[in-house]
Amino acid sequence: MAEILHLEVVTPERSVVHADASEVQLPGRDGYLGVLPGHAPLLTEAGIGELSYKSGSGTEYIALIGGFAEVLPDGVIVLAESAERPEEINTERARTEKQAAEKILATPNITLQQADEARVAVRRAEVRMQVAARASQSVPGSAAHH
Repeated sequence: MAEILHLEVVTPERSVVHADASEVQLPGRDGYLGVLPGHAPLLTEAGIGELSYKSGSGTEYIALIGGFAEVLPDGVIVLAESAERPEEINTERARTEKQAAEKILATPNITLQQADEARVAVRRAEVRMQVAARASQSVPGSAAHH
């Protein structure tokens, strides 16, 4: 059985993470999925949330916004709609986006689609702010990003 996972997180624009990890936690559509080396192969839809992985002595975090993940016994490949490392996140912009979405939710007579889109926008902004807050908690250079 493999003792390490090769993690790749890519978006349509770029490669966000290419690292070795001993464990990966990623948001699925219906909850979080924990992956250890030797995991059974599967393909799953990624949700909105915090992807974390243990690399070396530290844990790294990525804000993940949708997509798909392929899990293999020796690796995890995430094809994300959007993904950002903590140091890349503009918390002021995320806060503004959250406030705008909350204002939409407070509007009388909004459609179900508008409410769903606003709830997703709030969740996306919350995840981005949560991951950005981890930038001050993590040790720089504790994992390979590219």
